[in-house]
Amino acid sequence: MNLISAIRTWGEMIRFSHSVFALPFALVATFLAGRHRDTGLPTLGQFLLIIACMIFARSFAMTFNRIADARLDARNPRTEDRPIPAGKITGRQAWFFLGVTAAGFALGCAGFWWGYGNAWPLILAIPTLLFLAGYSYTKRFTMLAHFALGAAIAFSPAAAWIAIHPASIGLSTLLLTAAVLLWITGFDIIYACQDVDVDRREKLHSLPARIGIGLALLISRICHVFTVGALVGLGFSAGFGWIYWAAVALTAVLLAAEQSVVSPRDLSRVNLAFFTLNGCVSVALGAAAIADLLIL
Repeated sequence: MNLISAIRTWGEMIRFSHSVFALPFALVATFLAGRHRDTGLPTLGQFLLIIACMIFARSFAMTFNRIADARLDARNPRTEDRPIPAGKITGRQAWFFLGVTAAGFALGCAGFWWGYGNAWPLILAIPTLLFLAGYSYTKRFTMLAHFALGAAIAFSPAAAWIAIHPASIGLSTLLLTAAVLLWITGFDIIYACQDVDVDRREKLHSLPARIGIGLALLISRICHVFTVGALVGLGFSAGFGWIYWAAVALTAVLLAAEQSVVSPRDLSRVNLAFFTLNGCVSVALGAAAIADLLIL
């Protein structure tokens, strides 16, 4: 396997491109928490540590998920070509990489203690990794697995806030976390609609498999309505200006579009809903919120 092929295979393994979903919100929390520092901003070192921790944490979570689901993926026509079931990456290699990402995350968390006297990220490092690993098993016993994934990703802005200025955690932190949780949950339900038959065969507890696609999509839509509500609440709580509010309006439109392109009778555009529209939501909202904080 040459270098380019190896990079492509590992990128497919951890779905690095999907980092666009969580990273912008962690950076929004970084700058919101930074407002409470004497300078009104996070330091460059804090900013870089947040990015490093996000990369390692997400790589850890995706690698563990691929290890945990390897046999299930091999029996699913949609996922049988993933690197582990396809034999492109061995189980031993995956476990080694998992250890590297866990160590990298712990070192990043330790950086906040060594450089800024904040021990909370290091204290919470192992519980965070256990939580990120644990969500992979939730679909084996509960329909709330989508909410577990949402919570795992939604912890990223809360964790960033804890790392930058834990004393200022409050309503804005909770609203940002809630918005991400509900947003992720909503589109993960849509994504799971592709695997209804497989999930039922494997006795997995996804919402579409347990209650039907129609009702599952209704729950997804409710989640996204409350996502917008949480973003509106965050706008008032954090005192955002017009740039943020324009992005919230765009987000509402994009989420409505996401819901409109899928139906119980037509799931052909799930990937459009999953990646393209949600990528636009996170990047637009994250960039607008940070710009609002820095400019207005």
